[in-house]
Formats: sequence, C-alpha cells, structure tokens
Amino acid sequence: MRLDRWLVTLGIGSRKDVQRLVRSGAVAVNGQMEKDPGKLTDEKTARLNVSGSEVDGRLMRHVMLHKPAGLLTAARDKKQPTIMDLLPEVYQSIGCMPVGRLDKDTTGLLLLTCDGELNHRLLSPQRHVDKVYIARVDGPLDASHVDAFARGLDLGDFTADGALLEILTSSPGEATAKVTVHEGKFHQIKRMFEAVGRTVTQLHRERFGPLVLDEALPVGQWRELTEDEIAALYRDACMEEAK
Repeated sequence: MRLDRWLVTLGIGSRKDVQRLVRSGAVAVNGQMEKDPGKLTDEKTARLNVSGSEVDGRLMRHVMLHKPAGLLTAARDKKQPTIMDLLPEVYQSIGCMPVGRLDKDTTGLLLLTCDGELNHRLLSPQRHVDKVYIARVDGPLDASHVDAFARGLDLGDFTADGALLEILTSSPGEATAKVTVHEGKFHQIKRMFEAVGRTVTQLHRERFGPLVLDEALPVGQWRELTEDEIAALYRDACMEEAK
C-alpha cells in the first residue's frame, strides 16, 4: 500500500496533509525516515512512527464491546450517540464496523470487525450462527412458552425459526429466560415474546457464535479479541483468517 494511503486510512489526516507530513521528514517506516508519500509499504508488518510517536498501523482489527443501553448500533448518527463514540476514532477510520445490531435499549456483547466478508458470513442465515440472550419479561413463563418458541412463531411479516427458550426464573410478576436464536431479524426477540403474550423489559446478549462476553469487561468498555477468539470466528464462518 502507498504510504500516504496508509496514513489516510489510519485517520492521520487528509491526503494532502499526510503528503506534507511525509515530505517534512516526520514519518519513519521500520526505523527509517521516509520522504516519498508514494512509497509502497507492507502495512501488515511494517513499523510506523509519526512525529516521534509509534503508531499502530494495523488495518485489520476485531473488537468486543460491552454495549450499554442508550446507544445506537450505527457508525454515525446526526442526532444521537452511537457505539462508535466509545471507541478511538481510528477504529472508524479503518472501517471497523458492528456485526449486526443491538437495539438502542439492549445491552451486552457486540462484535466489530474490519473484515467485511467475515461480517457478511457471520450474519448470513445459511450459517446458523447462534446468538444467546438473557431476557426479562413482564409475566410468568412455563412449558407452553418453551414449546411455542421451539416450534417457531408467526410474526406477521415472517415466521421465526424455532428457538431454544430456557426459563431461569418465573413468578407471577416477571420471569427471566435464556433465548438462543440463529436468526437476527429486527426486534426479533421482543417480537417473539410479544407473540406469546409477554413484553420484554430488559434484554442482554451474552454470546455471539463462539464469542462469549468477557465477564471482566465493564459496561461501555471494549477490548480487541484474542487470537483464539478470532480463530474461532473464522472457523464458524468457514474462512481462512485474514492476516
């Protein structure tokens, strides 16, 4: 990749800005000053230093975010805060985008990746990638609800595939349950409960495919995935891991 394009992709500045920066001698690649903006570099392995500071030049990154309530799952929005506001700007610059969506009031595990093909495959209905949620609803649950979820539910515009409903607690006033689905339709969990006469009052995602929300990750915080977590995602997607 051209050096100037690499710097622009990292969000360091506009094409004109980074070309001026390079020509001024402020950029070093692998410890050597580089004054040619068009110099071809291996952005996957090269060490980058800008104005005396080391810069993480990786363009392929994968992130686990513990989403709080109140944020949109979107790259940007003119009126409301989004989950990208929780990450350093470089992640948006390099195209690290959420895999699927969580509703504004839904919390829990959100995966972001720079790999568009991985994103597409993990969301493909043909892949049957499981998503696990903990739901709190406004009334009791029993075996009839478990059976209804297992059979699949007519939601009007589509019929939801069978899902696994495991009742965790149940009382006359409310219940909590673990729900495992492999689809990801808009408001699907909420609509499935509505179809059996219950309203979701709280929804939290704890697993996406092989990825489990890190219990040590506070709400609103993020971390990059481990090598093992990345490898597991690529296996689920039947892809060779991007290097």
